[in-house]
Amino acid sequence: MINVIGIKLRETGKAENFILPGNLKIDLGDYVIVEQDRGCEYGIVASEQQTIADEVANKAPSLRVIRKATAGDMHQIERNKKKVKELIDTCEKKVEERNLAMKLVDAEYSFDRSKVMFYFTADSRIDFRNLVKDLASIFKARIELKQIGVRDEAKLLGGFGPCGETLCCAKFLKNFQPVTIKMAKEQNLSLNPTKISGLCGRLMCCLSYEYDTYKGLMSGLPHQGDKIKTKDGPGIVISVNAIKRLVVAQLEDGRQIEVSYGK
Repeated sequence: MINVIGIKLRETGKAENFILPGNLKIDLGDYVIVEQDRGCEYGIVASEQQTIADEVANKAPSLRVIRKATAGDMHQIERNKKKVKELIDTCEKKVEERNLAMKLVDAEYSFDRSKVMFYFTADSRIDFRNLVKDLASIFKARIELKQIGVRDEAKLLGGFGPCGETLCCAKFLKNFQPVTIKMAKEQNLSLNPTKISGLCGRLMCCLSYEYDTYKGLMSGLPHQGDKIKTKDGPGIVISVNAIKRLVVAQLEDGRQIEVSYGK
């Protein structure tokens, strides 16, 4: 059996299991130095220690915790973070010189500065081979450029949603799930794009949180615009309250009445 612990390689990144040496004691939120396929890196402890079978661990990449970050390590991490603006400014200048249709989103050094990662968005595929050569000659490090989507951009940059809370993608979402306009319709929400779109310009992830609940509550209820029969005659549904299982219908004579569909 092998001990593993969840580590995030970015504050908003996805947690991965790293093999934990038996004599190492670390807590949630601690910074650690890890060994993974890209070399020496730092991360943040995101989940409690757990034990897995040897054969399961052997199928995973070689991801290991080396040590808990020391004061010297933390100083290096802060120095790297302070260099981000310089990385971005230099890359943006080279992107402009080469007239590349790409928007730089973020950049980061690896812990030991052997590699620089740049994140960008673009409407199509970009040939950035010459850009990589330019940057490698300037920073004397291995250069990687990663094209990301607009949701990944929001996750990296963070921010606040219309609810006033930190963006879900930056705070706790690990993976993006499909979100459709049907989810908004089922919850009887406004279909105004400005009301149901997030900072990324796509449908808000939170539309999916209560979709299954509303789908169950809407079972057996008519939808807005449906024609129904009431005790006072035929009418057209003008609003639906799934929680109370009530609909408001407009009769042919113009009157509006509530129709209950029970619990």
